[in-house]
Amino acid sequence: MSEITPRVTIGVQSYKNVEMLRMCLQSIAEHADQTDVEVIVADAATEQETKLLMQEEFPAYQFIPHAQNVGFVALVNACLKQSRGEYIFILNPDTILESETIAHLVAYMDEHQDVAMCGPAQKNFDGRREITRFNFYKLTTILYRRTLLGRLPFAKRHLERFQMKDRWDVTTPYPAPWVIGSAMFVRRRAYDVVGEMDTRFFMYMEDVDWCRRFWEAGLRVVYHPGITLFHFYGKGSAGKVRLGSMLFNRLTWIHMRSALTYFSKYRFQSSPFCSEDTDARS
Repeated sequence: MSEITPRVTIGVQSYKNVEMLRMCLQSIAEHADQTDVEVIVADAATEQETKLLMQEEFPAYQFIPHAQNVGFVALVNACLKQSRGEYIFILNPDTILESETIAHLVAYMDEHQDVAMCGPAQKNFDGRREITRFNFYKLTTILYRRTLLGRLPFAKRHLERFQMKDRWDVTTPYPAPWVIGSAMFVRRRAYDVVGEMDTRFFMYMEDVDWCRRFWEAGLRVVYHPGITLFHFYGKGSAGKVRLGSMLFNRLTWIHMRSALTYFSKYRFQSSPFCSEDTDARS
């Protein structure tokens, strides 16, 4: 291993989707300066096809296989433990970098030393932007998102606030309570303060929790609508509001269990996000 510290560690978490992983890693190889970047791939329930992909097509990238499905948090933490970069870029395998994604993230974070984490804008392959920054959950948020109550006017207003719809047309960077874990660009010294993701979460809500811990440590999380990448957004646990979806969708139950863990952890605690902190210097 080289003793030269890379500027960026890219940590990719993978699970049984070798074609998406290949496209993600190809975009990294194409658009990242390989002299300044190290790439770590942590894979769950590793199959032979994934091993061959890493050995034959991406032998320079560090590969951390797991025999079992250890969950998203364990994969992220495996990458964090091995990372050496000044910045750490947590990525899902269903993301595709654009030509300037990493360069613009590094330039922004270099210029704004008060920012600890930056979430770039994510868009579908048809160019439509996803909602990837949110206000913190309340118990009613879960209720409105998962039941027919969400169709009522007061619930719709609540969900619009949760999704920060009032900030949708803002074109400059701004603080956000949390950004989704499919793309998180983190400053090393901030990670050293906050630590790894909480292992009580298998998957879902771990990104909410991690961002909240950044804010609690006095470290700013920012959403940057001007820096973009592509994301194939599956929404595996969302689905329609149906009783069958609630009862028989395994991902929904994982999400609900994570929500219970989150609310138990922060019960009786007020939000650490200052609503008056609405602007970030561009």
